[in-house]
Amino acid sequence: MASLIKVLAAETDLTSATNVSSATVVRLHNTGSAAVVTRKNSGGDTLGSFTIGANESVLTEKDPSDTLEGGAGIKAAKIAYTN
Repeated sequence: MASLIKVLAAETDLTSATNVSSATVVRLHNTGSAAVVTRKNSGGDTLGSFTIGANESVLTEKDPSDTLEGGAGIKAAKIAYTN
């Protein structure tokens, strides 16, 4: 069963660190080869990372001031989410 999402801001990429419009839930889609997505807090400390496969889409949670980075092939959009 597909998840329902509500888009809340324009899509961007993760070429540089971004808080994705201060999102708490982000939809990521990888248009390139497998890549590592890194989450950092507002102080620049790494909180964690994960690999997103080629042509894979995932949803991730973060604090509004946290940033994500992972390259131009990773497209990111602020969303609302429900099961």
